[in-house]
Amino acid sequence: MPIRPILLFLAMLGLATTAHAQEPLPKVAPEKAGFSPARLARIGEVLNHDIDAGRIPGAVVAIARDGKLAYFQAFGFRDKAAGVKMTTDTIFNIASMTKPMTAVAALSLVEKGRLIIDEPISRTLPGFTAMRVAVLDPKGAAITDTVPAERAITLRDLLTHTSGLIYGGRGTTAVHGLYPKGSADAAETMTGAEFVRTLSALPLLTQPGTVWDYGFGLDLTGQMVETVTHQTLGAYMTDNVFTPLGMSDTGFQVPAEKIARYAHALPNDPDTGKPQHLTDLSQALKFDCGGGCAVSTASDYLKFASMLLNGGTFGGHRILSEAMTRYMLTNQLGPDVKNLIGRADPTRADYGFGLGLAVRTTPGVVRLMGHPGDFSWPGASGTNWWVDPAEHLVVVVMMHAPGPLRWHYRYVMNTLVYQAMENAAH
Repeated sequence: MPIRPILLFLAMLGLATTAHAQEPLPKVAPEKAGFSPARLARIGEVLNHDIDAGRIPGAVVAIARDGKLAYFQAFGFRDKAAGVKMTTDTIFNIASMTKPMTAVAALSLVEKGRLIIDEPISRTLPGFTAMRVAVLDPKGAAITDTVPAERAITLRDLLTHTSGLIYGGRGTTAVHGLYPKGSADAAETMTGAEFVRTLSALPLLTQPGTVWDYGFGLDLTGQMVETVTHQTLGAYMTDNVFTPLGMSDTGFQVPAEKIARYAHALPNDPDTGKPQHLTDLSQALKFDCGGGCAVSTASDYLKFASMLLNGGTFGGHRILSEAMTRYMLTNQLGPDVKNLIGRADPTRADYGFGLGLAVRTTPGVVRLMGHPGDFSWPGASGTNWWVDPAEHLVVVVMMHAPGPLRWHYRYVMNTLVYQAMENAAH
């Protein structure tokens, strides 16, 4: 029998996952971590209701506070069509949750003196030496001219989505029409070298450093990592991030021996009835796209997020210095930058942005509960996470719910976690 059917059969019997179910942090009773067990139980009530209603196939939720695991549960199905139950070690397509990890990889090279945040990226990727910015007609339907970029694109621009190199699928202007739709779309059709050449030949939508607009910044950051290290992005991250943190199920492809643990989305969107599409990361893409092509588990990502909360260290391994971690998690958008984060994700509207992730700058106004300084960046696949340093809180929510439905669950899970707290910070 081929290996994948065997693994699927074992998964259905519950035998293929026991070796991978080790908990990522020491466990603590919820009440010892400041949670009401009865109120935490509402998470399961809501998710199980929606699973039964065919809204989502399943989910894994991990909640840690003060470095202890207070909640770690799996719900529903890893593969509903096959009847395979969800387990806590299930592997998910984490989409743009890849971006903060790529940012950490690049910042580790900054700390080694091999990249500099405010130097032109053309020193590493020469094709970006003389960029031009499109001039559009009033409706944005045609490019009427191009003008020189007023300054060079820097690594900071890539990390803060202020480079002008936008996702083609995130707008309707003539410039958007020239770009690949998104990170995975690019990696499915182009090699890394082809991707770099393609983007370097296109006009920018906006002048560098002037507008936060979602795009290919972290994918190009990944290509810079590859250029200076002479490794693939995945290899560098494995050596310098994943392995030190014990993230054994994180990478840019699900290996054959772990296919049975890879989660499946529902075939159709429950609201529109249209097919739901997620890139199949059991197959190798043409390059490791740092903007959205990694897979991971709730356990692994909890370790990564805890490392950021802990000032760059976890499990006795330092990934970034405390100073660099603090800088990464500080808002980098000045008052003159037009902030369009809400167009990319309405749940993060009015957040600031650090290096590779969103950072809250105000206790009110924003759409989610939390505190100034909390940070996050979710995935279009439906995955989500956030860290609230004021509460010493880390939350990871893994589910495959692509499309607008993902925003609903970002609001819902945020509320369900905070409503369960008995001793929230003031």
